[in-house]
Amino acid sequence: MATRKQRPAKRTAPPTRPRRKKTASRKSAAAPARERRRQPHETLRLRSLEPSLTVGDLERSLHFYTNLLGFMVGDRWSDGGVLRGVMLKAGVCELGLSQDDWAKGRNRKKGEAVRISCQTAQDIDALAARIKAGGGRLTEEPQDTAWGTRSLSVDDPDGFHLTIYRKR
Repeated sequence: MATRKQRPAKRTAPPTRPRRKKTASRKSAAAPARERRRQPHETLRLRSLEPSLTVGDLERSLHFYTNLLGFMVGDRWSDGGVLRGVMLKAGVCELGLSQDDWAKGRNRKKGEAVRISCQTAQDIDALAARIKAGGGRLTEEPQDTAWGTRSLSVDDPDGFHLTIYRKR
């Protein structure tokens, strides 16, 4: 005699809870994303940032950035045979330098309240030694920071502050 397999008991859906009404005090986590999509303008999405610094003596700054820090010269801009600007490269980053034309006066302050933070995978202590060996002066010796980096700081000839750091 053949026997039949027992069928499993039918499953019933678990009881559902009544949905709460959304109130002003209880917003959905997706609400900010929805609001951003409703705005008429898209947010800015950059692939790189290339600051350009106006310097007092382009040749002196060029020496600092290439010989002491290790940037490479990309593009050069001349006017009447006189160098007016350069685009420097370090890894995938670029930094522009342009000669001040003195139209705003020779006493114009540069570099005040400007700090450029640069992330690297290189050894910070070795970079510091190279800068010092080339005659550069660090404004902050290599140090470990509370936020998980090792960094050094140096000022360029016009007073622009650079902090070079490596994540630990």
